[in-house]
Amino acid sequence: MTPTDPPETERRVGGLRVQIDRALCVGFGDCVTASPAAFALGEDDIVVFVAPEAVDREQLLRACASCPVDALTVWDADGTQIVP
Repeated sequence: MTPTDPPETERRVGGLRVQIDRALCVGFGDCVTASPAAFALGEDDIVVFVAPEAVDREQLLRACASCPVDALTVWDADGTQIVP
């Protein structure tokens, strides 16, 4: 990624589709605390993906569900929203 590229806002991980709503994220960092291998705060203090595929499914779901402003949304393989 170059400095002018927008941050990635969606990633498919083990049958899940994980989306970051950068307009909702206010940088509390609860997801980072829950799973620093999956998420980090970017230079603008908004969450970015690190390596969500490196953590197990339950840890990833807990990290996404920990967001107090619901800036992380997860859908299962059938397209059913499971977080929040």
